[in-house]
Amino acid sequence: MHRSVAWAIFAGLAALFLFQGVPVRSGDATFPKAMDNVTVRQGESATLRCSVDNRVTRVAWLNRSSILYAGNDKWCLDPRVVLLSNTKTQYSIQIQDVDVYDEGPYTCSVQTDNHPKTSRVHLIVQVSPKIVEISSDISVNEGGNISLTCIATGRPDPTITWRHISPKAVGFVSEDEYLEITGITKEQSGEYECSASNDVAAPVVRRVKVTVNYPPYISDAKSTGVPVGQKGILQCEASAVPAAEFQWYKDDKRLVEGQKGVKVESKAFFSRLTFFNVSEQDYGNYTCVASNKLGNTNVSIILYEISEPTSSTLFQEETTTALTPWKGPGAVHDGNNGTSRRAGCIGLLPLLLLHLLLKF
Repeated sequence: MHRSVAWAIFAGLAALFLFQGVPVRSGDATFPKAMDNVTVRQGESATLRCSVDNRVTRVAWLNRSSILYAGNDKWCLDPRVVLLSNTKTQYSIQIQDVDVYDEGPYTCSVQTDNHPKTSRVHLIVQVSPKIVEISSDISVNEGGNISLTCIATGRPDPTITWRHISPKAVGFVSEDEYLEITGITKEQSGEYECSASNDVAAPVVRRVKVTVNYPPYISDAKSTGVPVGQKGILQCEASAVPAAEFQWYKDDKRLVEGQKGVKVESKAFFSRLTFFNVSEQDYGNYTCVASNKLGNTNVSIILYEISEPTSSTLFQEETTTALTPWKGPGAVHDGNNGTSRRAGCIGLLPLLLLHLLLKF
């Protein structure tokens, strides 16, 4: 029988026995010696080594029931499998660009003195986490319920966590593929981050935006006092999702942009009513109405008159302040000024002198 044919039969029989789970022959338990389990990441190269000595006459690497290499001869068609070394001390192959289907047992089979012996190594392929399914951005009315899903793959299986990251981070809200929120509030709106991690590579993160719709509420509105002829501003601030639309009324009459002497300016969260030259007719009660598709609210704001200080009034106030006697603790409060009080003290002096003379 031709030697190559005989070796092929040997390798095939070795593969058959291995496939059935029965080693060909245990022989020396320490020979041939293969590596411990080999762990590589997907896409990397895996090197499988088998130590031999000069007693070995035939060598082969097998994957389950398939022969990869027999001696220097390649038996598999996979171009990723290459022979690295076939020496008197080592027989090794390399699998390039490893994928998950390469994972499993590999066997180094040798023949010494016409007796086959084997050693096995297990190839473990790690795969970086990958998020393959995640919920789309969602809009919900306040008080409603939502369910977010984040599915990820990897080897080993990745750990999934959900975190609420806006408007400010509040820590983990779930350690599961699914995040359920019932009776959602406007404070729970924002972005939710799904993280998949298995320590093979950096965690993979994806985000879902949750929009919580709620009716307007007015957060700030103050009455304002303005002198006649001056510029006056009334402002109304409201929070709402979707953004509120604003309307201004005086009594039952709606004020519109372009009205003479008045400007209406509305942004996403506030509205401003400006009077460029306030008249007596402008004073009164104004109503700011904020509304969206979920509801509306309103507030009353008063534009009232105040007196504008004049230059003569200011001068009079300063003069009065300068002439007013000090009225602190211990002061004498009467209708006389300081000069009359001093004259009264001088008039008592002769009487005191006369009293002293009569005693002596």
